[in-house]
Amino acid sequence: MSTSALLEITDLRVHYASSGAPVRAVDGVTLAVERGETLALVGESGCGKSTLARAAVGLEAPTAGSIRFDGKPLLPFPAAERRALARRLQMVFQDPDASLNPRLTAFAALSEPFELHERLDRTERERRVCALLERVGLDPALRGRYPHELSGGQKQRLCIARALAIKPGLLVCDEAVSALDVSIQAQILNLLADLKQELGLSYLFITHDLRVVRHIADRVAVMYLGQIVELAPAEALFAAPAHPYTRALLRAVPIVDPDQAHPVAGVRGEIPSPARPPGGCRFHPRCPDVFERCPNEVPDLYAAGPRRARCFLAPGGPDAQGASGGGSATSQLSSAPTQSAVSPSK
Repeated sequence: MSTSALLEITDLRVHYASSGAPVRAVDGVTLAVERGETLALVGESGCGKSTLARAAVGLEAPTAGSIRFDGKPLLPFPAAERRALARRLQMVFQDPDASLNPRLTAFAALSEPFELHERLDRTERERRVCALLERVGLDPALRGRYPHELSGGQKQRLCIARALAIKPGLLVCDEAVSALDVSIQAQILNLLADLKQELGLSYLFITHDLRVVRHIADRVAVMYLGQIVELAPAEALFAAPAHPYTRALLRAVPIVDPDQAHPVAGVRGEIPSPARPPGGCRFHPRCPDVFERCPNEVPDLYAAGPRRARCFLAPGGPDAQGASGGGSATSQLSSAPTQSAVSPSK
């Protein structure tokens, strides 16, 4: 792990008991979010993205592994230290309606962090709330409204304002724009980019939409069936994806221009059960490049410069010379964010 890492996740496992084999939602993930970095985490529905996000902020107890924030272990954490940690590690959820209390006005929702952490009087709370609303592009006059009186974009801005109230260093955004219209998505993404520059924030940004990733990410981690299968700088990953799963995800992104559109050629078949993952490479039953080694051996996360890929054929892998299907799958992608063919995880 880098000494500059703000969030360090090492060999993290989150397994759930079931009537049969345990469900391995997250199964041996090692990741780091550097200070001032946006790390995007992408993958299909059911790959474990949201479970990883919840574990990263202490909302899900890991089965094994470790999580460190700013050099300190996240769990176990004494109550007093957890309150201090909450000031620096916040989460923005996918559904603002589920995140906001329908009985609280915008002012009441934004006042809570100041009451809990700083014990400010009402005059100072009102001043801070108005400043927060302005920072996220909302009119302070909206502070007396309830969630049902706000639009979807306004509610998500309110959730971002609440997360920023106590000046965190890291925001974990779990599908934070997926429920919004495309035009509102662009506004929220621009807001997050501006806040990153103004406040020196780091982001762990979970999404299924690869166009969103291209707009906001410095690095991208691709997750499949509880494991990271590719980790690379965003520019390198979009220019030449190394893992066949990454290539399939990129090919599944719709092309807006009908003259350039290609048939959707996403990932074939269904994702296997995380309770009974395939032997060998977990992607081999769906992989177009499968060969005799794949069902029988477990590939490492092979390194080639700043890129890592869990594939025998990837750069740095033992069979790299026989790689097929590589190259850019995204040269025609529009720069406008839109909904991709990959569904969000729950």
